[in-house]
Amino acid sequence: MSALNIIKKFEGLELTSYPDTGGIWTIGYGNTINKDTGQAIKKGDKIDLATAERWLKLDVAEREKKIKGLIKVPVTANMMAAMTSLAYNIGTGAFGSSTLLRLLNSGSDKKLVADQFLRWNKVQGMEVKGLTNRRKLERELFLK
Repeated sequence: MSALNIIKKFEGLELTSYPDTGGIWTIGYGNTINKDTGQAIKKGDKIDLATAERWLKLDVAEREKKIKGLIKVPVTANMMAAMTSLAYNIGTGAFGSSTLLRLLNSGSDKKLVADQFLRWNKVQGMEVKGLTNRRKLERELFLK
C-alpha cells in the first residue's frame, strides 16, 4: 500500500471546506493550505477533483523530500510510505522531533520504532478511533 492510498483512505475527499476534528478548516484530502495561493483554507472554499489530486501529489512529494532529509539510516519503500502517511497527518515538524525518528536514526529495533506510530492517535488529548486505525495500518506497513 502506498502513502497516497493510506492518505486517501483515512483523510477522505471533501471538495468543500470543513472544520476537521481539531477545528482547522480543511479541503481535498486533508489540505489546510491552498497549494496554489499559499493561503489557509477558509470557510466556503471549494475545489474540483483534479485540484484535490494535484494538491495531494504535491504534498506527498514535499513530505517525502523532507523526511528523506531527516532519515540517517537506510529504509524500505514500505517504511518510507508509512512515515510519509504519518507526517502528512501530523506535520513534518512533529515528525522531525518525534521519538519514532530518533529511534529509527539510532538504529533501534524495527518493531520498537514501529510501535511509535501507535502513539499518534489523539486530538487534544482524546483518542480518535480513525487515527488509531490509521496508525495500526501505518505500523503494519512499516514492518512489511
